[in-house]
Amino acid sequence: MNILLWILQVLLAVHTAIGALWKFSNPAQGMPSLAAIPNAAWLGLGVLELLCSLCLVLPLLYKPGAILAPFASLVIAASMLLFSLLHWQSGEANAGPLYYWLTVAVLCVFISYGRLVLAPVK
Repeated sequence: MNILLWILQVLLAVHTAIGALWKFSNPAQGMPSLAAIPNAAWLGLGVLELLCSLCLVLPLLYKPGAILAPFASLVIAASMLLFSLLHWQSGEANAGPLYYWLTVAVLCVFISYGRLVLAPVK
């Protein structure tokens, strides 16, 4: 279980870092359902996501930082749920992004549960 969680954490960290960098080069208004997010908040989410990416892999280098990983994954899950809610409320017919964000949120919750209960980093 520990190896699976590490693989998922590294993949989530890479995914989140790429998403954060994308936020710096693309405004939220590029996606109609996320247009409700002000540009400053959009950029703030990018910074927060970069910090979360770092916290997901920090336990590889610094074991006492292991408690940050499950909380970072919960923060990422919360942002995915926010995007899902905004997309759902926009009434956009394309449900693809909604399913994508909800899948990532479930993965984040699994990582958090795994690191808090199933296989905590020691």
